[in-house]
Amino acid sequence: MRLKSLRLAAIAGLTAALMSGAAFAEDFHGFDPSSFDGNMVSAEQLAAMVVDAIAANAPRNGQKLTIGFANLQRDISFCLKVEQGIVANAEAAGIDLQIVDNRLDGATALANAESFLQRNVDFVIEFQTDANFGATIMQKMNEANTKVIAIDIPMPGATFFGANNPKSGFMGGAYLGQAAIQKFGADKVKTGYLVVGELPQSGAVPAMRTNGQVAGFKGAVGEFADAQVIKIDTKNTLEESFTQMNNVIGRIPEGVPIMVTAINDQAATGMLRAVKQAGREADLIVVGMGADEIQTLIDEPAFVASVGYFPERYGNFLVPLALMELAGKEVPDTVLMTHYMVTDGNVCEFYKDFACSATPDAITFELPEDAYKAHLEEIRKLPELQDSLNLIPTN
Repeated sequence: MRLKSLRLAAIAGLTAALMSGAAFAEDFHGFDPSSFDGNMVSAEQLAAMVVDAIAANAPRNGQKLTIGFANLQRDISFCLKVEQGIVANAEAAGIDLQIVDNRLDGATALANAESFLQRNVDFVIEFQTDANFGATIMQKMNEANTKVIAIDIPMPGATFFGANNPKSGFMGGAYLGQAAIQKFGADKVKTGYLVVGELPQSGAVPAMRTNGQVAGFKGAVGEFADAQVIKIDTKNTLEESFTQMNNVIGRIPEGVPIMVTAINDQAATGMLRAVKQAGREADLIVVGMGADEIQTLIDEPAFVASVGYFPERYGNFLVPLALMELAGKEVPDTVLMTHYMVTDGNVCEFYKDFACSATPDAITFELPEDAYKAHLEEIRKLPELQDSLNLIPTN
């Protein structure tokens, strides 16, 4: 039976940002990061923001403000949606936008950052995956007095915008556990294997997402042997995820549940395809991360849900945030997205171009609150996260 999540009533707060740090008393031409609903502001509002930004920081090229956007990889669905949102906002604001492709590679990201500085851009939005290059890139930006917003992977001194990694991961893992129990039964779930597609190269902060998936799964199913948790390095691509899942599937006994989740929808899709190719789809259940592979969510019965990140709305935050910084306004050091579970049963409530399934929901998702709070307390003590405590939510 196809599994669905609870249809969510609180759609109005779809992409409201969760702030850390001080409260902000005034908005910026109708844009307040602490309560913004994620809908694109008007061209008139953006134009007024540009006027304030230019008054505080004249364009370095003597003509128009220029923002450099370094995308993670331009042919990934999630990244393309982020880029399209930034382009739409930049065009409406009447500012120049220079786009480069980091190609999922730290050295390429560094070269792109240097090219932005050579071109004398006024502001940079970075979406780059290699935590080892973040400090070097930021050192160069700081030397040039160029401010930066970092998407999803933090960079020291940059404003952070993106995923609430601990909560989104925990939500996805808990949903997977509850859905697996519904599909296979609680006793059989305990005999199965949880396979998590990680992204080690991005460091400790995105790891909060995949570690949260494991914690959420265990919070939903109870005792689950660590020996039955398999972690693979996805390299952030569908192809590598397929390859690595294909490499490990032989370790999983025939006939037991194969419960899959990953750093993003592309990785989850690659893992799903590997299990299908092995002829073991009947044992499979998948929960994705990002909800940007909507057609896969609709078409694949085993792909029961994904945690919504709404990348198409990132630009609605990012361009106003950049202009706010250029205008000399105080901005938060962290803006975290609000996440929702997306299934084919509620997809039309988030994406109007897709119809919701007529099949009734089979589960009502409930976040294991006590386990979630305990998980947050545990990760706050981790040495590798002591410089990133602002990225761990309070609830």
